[in-house]
Amino acid sequence: MASVEKVQELVQHSLQMRERAYCPYSKFRVGAALLAKSGKIYTGCNVENASYGGCICAERTAFVKAVSEGDREFTDLAVASDRNDFCSPCGICRQFMAEFGLDLRVHQVSTTGQFKTFTMNELLPGAFGPGDLEKH
Repeated sequence: MASVEKVQELVQHSLQMRERAYCPYSKFRVGAALLAKSGKIYTGCNVENASYGGCICAERTAFVKAVSEGDREFTDLAVASDRNDFCSPCGICRQFMAEFGLDLRVHQVSTTGQFKTFTMNELLPGAFGPGDLEKH
């Protein structure tokens, strides 16, 4: 479990990464910061594309960066957007993140830096995962 200080660091990184978003179509900026069990923080922002299928969310960007650098185990993720309320990962991101564990803590961040925390299991109950493929 990440310390309060580490979660605050993730929150700040997510707010900073929101500023780097490339979203000329939706104008909806999102930033994410992912904490690996190794202690390293990976960040991401959403990147849109004129071919909408080529878009990638901030959360998946952070995970892809982490996995490509060799990390596979994660404890916490902070997600921030321009919404005045808390930013929740979309359905595709929830499924993607569930691949790496349902105990992952997701900190949904408001524009003021306040956050609410959920586990992946709370965000995606009954998730389809790697164990389901072993059962067939």
